[in-house]
This record gives sequence, C-alpha cells and structure tokens, in this order.
Amino acid sequence: MRNSTVTNATLLHPQDDVVIALRDIEPGEIVRWPSSDSSEHEQSVAVAEPIPRGHKIIIHPVAAGEHVHKFGYSIGVAKEDITTGRWVHTHNLRTGLGEVLEYEYKPMVESKPTAPALSVKPKTFQGYVREDGEVGIRNEIWIINTVGCINKTCETIAKLANRQFEGKAIDGVHHFPHPYGCSQLGDDLTATQKLLSALVRHGNAAGVLVIGLGCENNQIDSFKKAIGDYNPDRVKFLKSQEVEDELEEGVKLIGELVEYAERFKRQELPLSKLRIGLKCGGSDGFSGITANPLVGRIADAITSAGGTALLTEVPEMFGAETILMDRAADEQVFNGIVNLVNDFKAYFIRHGQEIYENPSPGNKDGGITTLEEKSLGCTQKGGHATVTNVLQYGEPSRKPGLNLIQAPGNDLVSVTALSAAGAHIVLFTTGRGTPFGGPVPTVKIATNTQLAERKKNWIDFNAGQLIEGKTMDELRDDLLGQIVELASGDRQTNNERNGFREIAIFKDGVIL
Repeated sequence: MRNSTVTNATLLHPQDDVVIALRDIEPGEIVRWPSSDSSEHEQSVAVAEPIPRGHKIIIHPVAAGEHVHKFGYSIGVAKEDITTGRWVHTHNLRTGLGEVLEYEYKPMVESKPTAPALSVKPKTFQGYVREDGEVGIRNEIWIINTVGCINKTCETIAKLANRQFEGKAIDGVHHFPHPYGCSQLGDDLTATQKLLSALVRHGNAAGVLVIGLGCENNQIDSFKKAIGDYNPDRVKFLKSQEVEDELEEGVKLIGELVEYAERFKRQELPLSKLRIGLKCGGSDGFSGITANPLVGRIADAITSAGGTALLTEVPEMFGAETILMDRAADEQVFNGIVNLVNDFKAYFIRHGQEIYENPSPGNKDGGITTLEEKSLGCTQKGGHATVTNVLQYGEPSRKPGLNLIQAPGNDLVSVTALSAAGAHIVLFTTGRGTPFGGPVPTVKIATNTQLAERKKNWIDFNAGQLIEGKTMDELRDDLLGQIVELASGDRQTNNERNGFREIAIFKDGVIL
C-alpha cells in the first residue's frame, strides 16, 4: 500500500525518465514515488549520491546521446551513459535544441477544445470603468517622465503629492523611474514612446501627469502623438525647463487630477473585464510542478469567463513553442507565434549570443538544467486556453483569451511589458524569491513552502501546498478568490504595501 510518509519524490508524467526530489536526498537513501498507474503501489530506486531538493533523479538507464524526458517531453540529451539512481543536471545533460526552425500549421479540431469551460466562482469583481471604456482595479495617479534626467524630480513630486492629498479617494500617487528618453534614435526611441504611452493609457491610472525636461529626444509634443487621443482632464503635461518651480507646478497639476479621479466609484464588473499577466522568475525544480501549473489553472478560469491572460518571456518559449502553436486560434495567429519566436532567435543571433543558453545560475541551482526544461515549465502558466492574439512590444491587448507578447524573460522588462499590454494584475511565480513589483499589483506565488515561510514580506501565496496535501482545485479556488479581492480593492500585494513599484524598458538600439 502507498505510504505517503516515505514518498520523497514525484513523477510528473508516465513517460518520464526522471523523478523530482521533494527534499534533499542523502547517499544510500531509497527514493520512492507514487506509481503512475491507478494502483496503490509505490516505485523506488536507490540513490548513491546526494540529490538537492527540486533536482532530477534518473529512474532507468539512459545511454549517451539519448533524450531524457520530463513533463512527457524531451528536456535534453544525455552527455554520457546515466545509470539508475543518478543525479541528472548540467554535468551529464545538455540541450537538444537546434537553430531557427520551420513550423507547420495544424488547425485545432473544433470538437476538441483545448480548454474546457469552467464553472468559475466568483464571477464578478468591483472595479472602475473609465470614460473611454477602459477598466481599472486601482484609482491611482501616475507620474510618467519622458526622460530619465528628471527621475528625482518626479519622485519628489510624488512624495509631496502623497502627503498633500492623503485621505482623498485615490489609491496613491506613483512614479516609475527609468533611464531613457534622451539621446535615443529611430526604433529604439519609438519603443520607449510606445511603452510609456501604453502606461499613460492604463486603466489602473485614474489620472496621469506626464513630465518632461525640455531638451530630450522624447519631446512632449512628439510623445503626445504616441499617446493618441486623450482626455485633458485625465492627462496633464509639464515641461520642467519652462516653469519657475516644477515641484510646485507638479503638485498643483496632480491636485487637478485628484479632483478628476474622485469622480470614479467602484462598480460590479464581470471577470471578462479582467486581464492578468503571467510571469515566472527565479525558477526552481518545483516551478513546473506547483506554481506554474496552478497559474495555468487561473489562466484557464479567467479566459473561460471571457477574460484575458497575457504571457510573455519569448526566449523561455524556445523548446516548448509548438505547444502554443498547436493552440493557435487560426493560421494568422499561428504565423504570429512563428514570427514571434523566430524574430527573437534572430535578435540573439544578431548580437552574437547563443540562442539556447538561458537558465540562470539561480535556475540551475534550483534544479533546472536546460532551456527546454525551463520552457516546458514556463509555458504551463498559459494553461490550456486557445491563443487568440500575438502582440508586439507596447501594444495593448484587445482580444480576450490567451495573448502572447513580444518581450524578453528579464523580470522587470517582462512585467513592464505585461502591464503596458493592459494587465491589471501580474501573477509572478518564483522558487527563489524576489521583492520587486511592477506598475500593477504583482502577486508573488512561491513554488515551495520553505520560501513562503522564510520570505513572508515578499510572498503573497504558497503553491507549495500542492505537494503537502492540498489539491489543485482547492488552491485554484483559493488563489482566484484572492485575485478577486485584489481586483476589488479589498486586499493589497506585498509589493504595494512595501511601495515597491518599478519599470524597465526593453533596450535595443543606439544611444548618442
């Protein structure tokens, strides 16, 4: 009979060649895991070397040159013969991925939807509806600077305004520093303008103060063109070099924005109005077992309700991209995914970088060996929903369903891109931990209980409960409930409480 007290590993798929250690394993221990069939039997192997928690153990011999499988897919090729019970990592496993690939469109069978309809509860949240129809979950004032030279000016204005307007019906005045806007040329300047203008239009900002210096490349007049149509009651502009006291003038303009913001009241809205961003950072061997699949269930729940899930980190799709391509809504979306992946590979090649050398030192320390292993875990955040659209960097989301966004895997850059695409909340899974937060509420979801208990001022939700007795459905309902509370203003994330809000702009071009 199965004895859960001695189960110290888990098998993720019946065709896998490895199991994952649920705790540190000592030499001479017997590693046990539940059988993949419906019986109550356990399987086991003897281990002759120490295996760190979250790392892989081979469960039957694999010859040099053969593929090693996890999640039911290849995660690389054995560098040498690997005997049963051995630790599998960078010393004996290499990537099996090649160069830029060609892909074939395979239409989905309509009678077999990729994501079943779910009965989601709750079905509504309390949010704000803006005059242009955009929806927000916070009633904040945002300060967007056109150039990095005035970061400290904007920071000071935000501090002064928060003190002066404390008690008003707003959720705070926030500034997001960045180093760009001056001396940028061509497409690089355009990308900065697209990103910043998308933040200006974000629904979480009831009002926006755009502050420029006056001599930068990203001039306010040209930036207005990037923003497009705007309500002058909601968006104000200030050129620092043209006023005597920019601090006094900035606080005065924010006062006008606060008066405008106080017109908005929360109202009941369907989940179809909610957009969630999906991100992982500081991954470990449990990311693809606990937190990422859990977030995938949330993505399925939101998209099933008619809402939107946003997925980026394009380099962390390499090796798992066909899973997303097979779920493309149509051939146009399929071609968009192909271009998204191959254009990013071309970006790597253009800069002389290895396409498939991705896992960071922290990822490797946590048990992730190859890029395809990381990608197979990463893409689980998208659940099983149909991919309905592919967005360029800085482009807003307009189609419900699962949207893919052009952006790299870097935590700050990708969370900023998700926010610019319209994410009201970002679900951020992590096995190593990180304190940062983006412009929108950033929910830190721990892959393991040890991290959740050690970093309570960072972590908002513990997905490690999945390997401690909680079911996936229970945790999905718990997390979805917290998301609705966040969206309704009844809860804050740790990054909000700590005042940790940052942006990072994707840089690819010449600076004078």
